[in-house]
Order: sequence, then structure tokens, then C-alpha cells
Amino acid sequence: MTLRRTETIPTPATSTPVAERALAPDLARGAMLLLIALAHVPWFLYDAPVGATMLHPADGGIADRIVQALTVTVVDARTHTMFGFLFAYGVGQMYARQTARGTSPEAARRLLRRRHLWMILLGAVHATLLWQGDIVGVYGLIGLIMVPLFLGRTDRTLRVWVVVLLTLGALATTVSTVSGLLVDSSGPMPADLQRLSIAEADYATSAAVRFPTWLFTLLSGLFTLALPTAFLIGLLAARHRVLEEPARHLSLLRRTAFVGILLGWTTGVAAALGHLGLIDAVPEAALGGAHFYTGIFAGVGYAALFGLIAHRIDTRRDRESLPIRAMVALGRRSLSGYLAQSLVFAPFLAAWGLGLGVYLSSWSAALVALATWLLTVVAAQRMDRAGTRGPAETLLRRLTYRRAPR
Repeated sequence: MTLRRTETIPTPATSTPVAERALAPDLARGAMLLLIALAHVPWFLYDAPVGATMLHPADGGIADRIVQALTVTVVDARTHTMFGFLFAYGVGQMYARQTARGTSPEAARRLLRRRHLWMILLGAVHATLLWQGDIVGVYGLIGLIMVPLFLGRTDRTLRVWVVVLLTLGALATTVSTVSGLLVDSSGPMPADLQRLSIAEADYATSAAVRFPTWLFTLLSGLFTLALPTAFLIGLLAARHRVLEEPARHLSLLRRTAFVGILLGWTTGVAAALGHLGLIDAVPEAALGGAHFYTGIFAGVGYAALFGLIAHRIDTRRDRESLPIRAMVALGRRSLSGYLAQSLVFAPFLAAWGLGLGVYLSSWSAALVALATWLLTVVAAQRMDRAGTRGPAETLLRRLTYRRAPR
């Protein structure tokens, strides 16, 4: 009798089917896009004098000051690290899924490299056409560098490097805080530079300003260490399926959410009080470094919080409720939702468009951000009911998997 050897034929590389996606990451992305909108819309108040805290106006009525305080505390320097964590988590999921389907590790890494290169190009186009603060290209660059260095490394190696990066970040924060105490760095010049393309009335000139500004953002996203740190934590969490199986990690999720958000909001409150002029013992510039650094902990804490929320939803079997389904639908189309915000903010609020940003204050701009986010939620829900992906996700998917065997 002749024994025939059974060979495993690798399954062609494809993106993750919707039915196989975990609830927590998509729920988190959908909800946090609101915070992304709230973080970006103050940039478009291009005619308002700003304080030293991010790009918030230096004055305003009671409603404006409340919005500014909440945004500084909860949003600023927090959302990008959470999305950095979720981006890395998705990288880990994608790699595990491809290798489990029979794709070789080398082929899976090539797939990730191609995806990250396209993300950088997509970010460059987005920045040139609409928004110099694009983060898609930044994530692509971080993935392009961090995946070859750390994907597949042991847990111990990842933990050691997380500690190393956190230590370096703490040292840099200490230096910036001391510098802020010793050197008078007041003045709106950094904000004016950031808003230069938004305040430019000529579109071609604004595009010429946006691209080099984005290049600086691209590199600073890597060298500030916040996103690389969040990336490593996300890789480690994906390896242990922390968000896919929150019931197995409830204690870890609770500790991470409590400690991370507490640290982030503590410095956020201090920065908000400084911005409002309620405390002046410490210069706002000195608080900026600590506020940015603790954004690492707050961003990861937010992700952990959504892991707990997802567990509660599954326990109560509320996954099919309309608000949850709509939020998850947007999370599954987060790239399209993110780009859609620029399609609203830039043409309507920037000086080269309708210039409506000059008529807004902090509270009214926040309403614009909320309305824009709600529109993307509705659009995502309609696409979900129709069974269609987001246009940006479809484009990136085709570019990434174009060489997959039929």
C-alpha cells in the first residue's frame, strides 16, 4: 500500500472577514473618532489668539472655557496613542491570522510592509490635499520600522523595550519641564506655524505649506517615543488576545484602565487649569511635557476601558443594539471616518475654502466636530446594512492584497 503525504496548501492572503473581528477594537475606534474630531477642530479657529496649551484659543466665554478644559484633560495627546495601540494590535492580529492560514512568516511580513508603505503614501496625499496633521502616514512609518525590529520577539524583549522607552520618555519629559521652568517660552509662534496652511487663502500655497509641515509631523511621531511605546504595548496585548478575550484578562484591564486614565487625567487637569489661568505657579510650557508623556498611559487606559465595555456588552448580550452596531460599523471603517473629517473641516473651515472657522469659537467648533462624527456614524451604519466596506478600507485592501494568488 502506498502512503500519500498530505500537504497543507496555504490559503490566499485576504483581509479579516467582518464576522471574525473582535468587538472591543472596533468599538474603541468608532467612539474615539469623536475625540479625534474634537482634538483637530481647534486647529481651524485660525484667527483666534492661542495660549500655550495645544491650539486652544486663549480666551472665550464660559461655554468655550468648559469645552477647552474638557478637551485638554480628556482628548489632547491621548487619542493618537490609543490609536497607536490599536494599530499595533491590528498588526499583531493580521500577522497571527496570516500565519495560521499557512502563509509563511516571511510572506506575512512582506504583506505588512506593503500595507505600511501604502499607508505612508496615503498619508502624504491626505496631507498635501487637505490636512497637514495626518496620522495615517505616521502609523505607516512606525509600522515599517517597528515590525522588522519587534514582531516575533519574546514577551520579555517587548517588556524590556517598553520600560526602556518609558524611561527615555520620562527623562525627556523632565528635561522639557525644567526648560519650561527656566526659560520663558511664552508666545503663539508654534501655533501660528501649525495653522499657517489653514489660514492661507490660496489653496496652492496652502498645499505647498502643508506637505513640509506634515513631513515634520511624520518624523516627530517617531522620535517623541510616545507612539513607538504604545505600538510595543499593542503588539504584546495582541499576542495574548487581551481585547479579543477580555473575560480572561479582566484584572489586567481594570488595573490598566484605572491607573492609565488616572495618570493621564491628573496632568490633563493641571494643564487645563494652567490654560484657563487658574494656576500660574507652574508655566504652561513646563506642564506640556508631562501632559504629553502621560498620554501614553491614558491612551492605553482608554483601550483597556473599551475592552471592559465590550465584555459588559457581550455579558448583557447588547451587541445587536442600534447604538453599539452603529459605533462598531464606524470602527470597522475608521480610516474612511478619519478621512471624512478632513473632507468636512478643511473645505468648510479653512481660509482657502469657505473660511467658516473664523466665525467659530471653542464651543461652536466642538458642535461642528460632534455633528461631523454623527454623520460618519450614520454613513457607516448605512454601509454596514448594505454589506459594503468603507471606500478607504477598500482601497488600502486592494493595494495591500493585490499580489495574493487567486
